[in-house]
Amino acid sequence: MTALDGKVVLLTGATDGMGRALAADLAREGATVLVHGRDRARIAATVAEVAKAGRPGRVRSYQADLASLAEVRALAEQVVRAEPRLDVLVNNAGIGVNVPGGGARQESADGLELRFAVNYLAGYALSRRLLPLLTRSAPARIVNVASVGQQAIDFDDVMLTVDYDGMRAYRQSKLAQIMNAFDLAEELEAANVAVNALHPATFMPTKVSPAPPASTIAQGVEATLRLITAPPGQTGTGRYFNGLAESRANDQAYDAEARRRLRALSASLAGL
Repeated sequence: MTALDGKVVLLTGATDGMGRALAADLAREGATVLVHGRDRARIAATVAEVAKAGRPGRVRSYQADLASLAEVRALAEQVVRAEPRLDVLVNNAGIGVNVPGGGARQESADGLELRFAVNYLAGYALSRRLLPLLTRSAPARIVNVASVGQQAIDFDDVMLTVDYDGMRAYRQSKLAQIMNAFDLAEELEAANVAVNALHPATFMPTKVSPAPPASTIAQGVEATLRLITAPPGQTGTGRYFNGLAESRANDQAYDAEARRRLRALSASLAGL
């Protein structure tokens, strides 16, 4: 028996790269894996792969484009209707510095800067809408897959309409994920829901990596799986990890006023 036997894990961005490898490992550990993806064919291929790794009947699929808040809302509603419990939410889906768009500024279906929308706001909105299910399933966990690449948010131009830079957009969105993890951890500690963020590994060989590989996908999976399965006393809540080690995020993550501003902006943008 493993720590994940009988547990239900929703993994966004599960059809490629680290997400796909992590989904298979979760299945091998005995979890029921809820595979999220955007492309129907890749979802089907991932489900078949994950089903082979785990036990019969312990993989289900959900399709949504996280560049649309309407689809994020529909995804949450589908999960709440179909799943009696949810033990772990892993906000893993994301886009890189140059992919898609070659580094050019793009917008989501809602007219928001695309990297902020997909990498951060979708996970924020999904987490908020799934909180009742997570708290009913407690002890539960939320893991935000962020990055060591972080840059302070300019609240005067969060959508980067002036002097756009893909690296800046990516780094800002990843810091926002960490800030949100810290906020949620404070809010949910009494409800026995742990929330952490991590940089899983550096330049894994994935399609969104902006540089030659410096780490393996297996290293990223190991670090992320640890935050899902380790005893609570080892990983705590409201922490940021670089791989397997606890680390310090960008200074803005510890600025209560900056987190308040991000929280208010996010709630407004997501209609929550």
